[in-house]
Amino acid sequence: MKFNTKVIHGGQHHDPSTGAVMPPVYQTSTFLQTSPGKPVGDYEYSRAGNPTRTALENALASIENGTRGLAFSSGLAATDCLLRSFKAGDEIIAMDDLYGGTYRMFTRIYKDSGIKFHFVDMNDLEKFQSLINEKTKLVWVETPTNPLMKLADIEAISKITKAKKILFAVDNTFATPYLQKPLDLGADVVMHSATKYLGGHSDVIAGALIVRDESLGEQLHFQQFATGATLGPMDSFLVLRGIKTLHLRVQRHCENGEKVAEFLNNHSKIKTVFYPGLQSHPFHEIAKKQMKGFGGMVSFTFASGKKEDAIAFLEKLTVFTLAESLGGVESLANHPALMTHASIPEEKRKEIGITDDLVRLSVGVEDIEDLLADIKQALA
Repeated sequence: MKFNTKVIHGGQHHDPSTGAVMPPVYQTSTFLQTSPGKPVGDYEYSRAGNPTRTALENALASIENGTRGLAFSSGLAATDCLLRSFKAGDEIIAMDDLYGGTYRMFTRIYKDSGIKFHFVDMNDLEKFQSLINEKTKLVWVETPTNPLMKLADIEAISKITKAKKILFAVDNTFATPYLQKPLDLGADVVMHSATKYLGGHSDVIAGALIVRDESLGEQLHFQQFATGATLGPMDSFLVLRGIKTLHLRVQRHCENGEKVAEFLNNHSKIKTVFYPGLQSHPFHEIAKKQMKGFGGMVSFTFASGKKEDAIAFLEKLTVFTLAESLGGVESLANHPALMTHASIPEEKRKEIGITDDLVRLSVGVEDIEDLLADIKQALA
């Protein structure tokens, strides 16, 4: 199947008992057994498996071209499940520009675990390789990154990790499998905050892992089952419903995102626009190579460099909603330093380029004329 067909039919089956086109919401915690240890079907307890969650997990594996998908209660729960594969003495190399929650988990939740984390610009492959040693067990990247829209060359990194037999995981939240397929480019694990584009309607919190190797998928499923960060049946239904229109939504996100980026790039009050679709973006060529389109996420700074100008702009928006999160059909605006990335120490934010005048937009699927008019009046 091609992708637009996969999001609707990939890994999916009509309900065998009723013929329902959409998988029912199996809102149950447990399942009948005819004799001790002999369940009627494939399910015993919903933490271990639930038919609605299974339908979603099959769809996730299909759209990312993986062997197994796992659905979690959040993107951070999915990340945490993967990290439980490592022990004291292991080392992890991560991209220097990360979602604030991921950085917080790595540096605070796991600070006493004995696992050592290195943060590096993944476009400096020489520096990246210098950090690899026999203790290196995982490489973690976001591409594009949140919020500076940096890119990493997945194929180039995968050649290094394969040669060294190191697990390679990619956070594909911003790009979605519609635009980018990390497993096809050589990654071993894909993570999604399914709250964002996969769900697509700002009505669910969810996460996902999709893997290439079946044995790794079985290991991660056991860790998920044993620690309990599973996705409930109603939330699984909502994400599955969202996936069925992913291709339509992301196409419009891309169209609107490009126009917003171009408008801002030509505005006298704007200093720098971070959008991989612009030829001025330092990783534009990487984006063209490994992405089908450039997405709907746009970040920018002000010519004045003033935090006050960013806040005033955000307070004046009327079509864009000032709120955390991203990837929904509605356009959202965010101040990373005060909102999504506030957990990153100020000196670290400055080091990687998250300035106090940085604004991040999640460009939705509204009429582009209304979005541009809103930005224009907020800048006036």
